[in-house]
Amino acid sequence: MDKALILIKKNISTIAFAALLILMVTGNLGIVTTAAQSILLKTGIMNANADVVDDTEIFDFNFSVRDIKGNIVSADQFKGKVIFLNLWATWCGPCRAEMPTIQDLYNEVDHEKIVFLMLSLDNIGDEEKVKKFITKKEFTFPVYTRTTSLPELLHVPSIPTTLVVSKGGKVVSRNVGTNNFNTKKFKNFLLEQTSK
Repeated sequence: MDKALILIKKNISTIAFAALLILMVTGNLGIVTTAAQSILLKTGIMNANADVVDDTEIFDFNFSVRDIKGNIVSADQFKGKVIFLNLWATWCGPCRAEMPTIQDLYNEVDHEKIVFLMLSLDNIGDEEKVKKFITKKEFTFPVYTRTTSLPELLHVPSIPTTLVVSKGGKVVSRNVGTNNFNTKKFKNFLLEQTSK
């Protein structure tokens, strides 16, 4: 019986490895990852953290980005407002999985008080790729691409990473990995930041 169980386990791991390899070679691994994480988002286990970080950092506004229309925008123009800043890329399955929750959040907040800065980390020069992706998905939140190097604070080890910057220019929230941002708790957190 033990030999049969060992043989079954070995075959399962071989089949799983082969399936993973096929998904990687065909370019479908991202689709599977996105689908799996989208399902997990719906369970509530991946809800965004809505607590102020213990060690707040000063946000560095010393950089520029390009909007989806090709205009160069200085980050200085966002000073004095609450900023929801999401670092993502078109090739990132976890990023794509959380984007519908960000769109839902964007639809429900006051854009005069809360600025959305969806910053693609795709290669500089891939602006058309980013634009096509956003258009295809029908996202309406503001999307930006890099024009130059970013401040050290935005050199994150993994994406997606989302920061909330207070009106006073401090990073008050950091969520790393796929998160559901369309929760009552997170919306209330953002609203609280607008009144401080």
